[in-house]
Amino acid sequence: MKYINTFREGMHVSDVYLCKSKQIALTKAGKEYGSLILQDKTGTVDAKIWDLGSPGVGSFEALDYVYVDADVTVFQGSHQLNVKRIRRAEDVEYIPEDYLPVSAKSIDQMYGELEAYIASLKNQQLRSLASSFFIEDKRFAKEFKAHSAAKSVHHGFVGGLLEHTLSVVQLCDFFAGHYPALNRDLLLTAAMFHDIGKTKELSNFPENDYTDAGQLLGHIVIGSQMVMSRIEKMPGFPPKLAAELVHCILAHHGELEYGSPKKPALLEALALNFADNTDAKMETMLEALKNGGDNKGWLGFNRFLDSNIRKTEG
Repeated sequence: MKYINTFREGMHVSDVYLCKSKQIALTKAGKEYGSLILQDKTGTVDAKIWDLGSPGVGSFEALDYVYVDADVTVFQGSHQLNVKRIRRAEDVEYIPEDYLPVSAKSIDQMYGELEAYIASLKNQQLRSLASSFFIEDKRFAKEFKAHSAAKSVHHGFVGGLLEHTLSVVQLCDFFAGHYPALNRDLLLTAAMFHDIGKTKELSNFPENDYTDAGQLLGHIVIGSQMVMSRIEKMPGFPPKLAAELVHCILAHHGELEYGSPKKPALLEALALNFADNTDAKMETMLEALKNGGDNKGWLGFNRFLDSNIRKTEG
């Protein structure tokens, strides 16, 4: 199998991929064409069917596995497939595990590191709260390990939510050491919980798309509800501490226009916003550079980074 991360300009591809999405669009001349996103475990690639009326274009839908004959081209710095023939693949032609993008890091090792951070919390209520989710709730732990952190922007792979969360916790731990005024226990607990709502905002793979709750509420509101619901079952949990923790979750996107119901009003909320934004932006850049393959030039405008980007020389 030719994995997407091995694609090079000029290569011809004849293989099976998961059709992540399918749309019919119009060229400037008004002619219909198919715009697809194809996926395997190494990533995704845009694909175009310029001649929808060709006898080589069979019937298929989004989330079908499709057999593709295509040429690899480069458009705006990223690889793209020019599809010549495509059809729904037979069950015997693929192994589903080959098409789920997975973190390059060990999921078990990352989870062990997260558990170690929980054990390091000195505040008994916060440690018990974190343990009730990540250690005692086996169903939640299984979902958390398998979930992505986003549909497409960053960490959009199995284990992505765990990888992003652990990275944010690590950054927050550094902040707590560098700025002694920070309440480390509150900050690290908020970092662990800041994106747990994504377990309900996004559906499981291979779909990995927004659920109804995700569209209507969003992960920030969902996550805050999950935490408050658990706190309400813990006798003696300090109301002020609960409000501070939930505030950090509600404010972690930093600005109202970025989806935060509240702007940071606590030092810990501000630190969490910086850590979350840093990891998300760094991963977005890393994934964009990786998708550029061997291209050493400018990769074009990236709308998530709001900039034209390229790799560093040398």
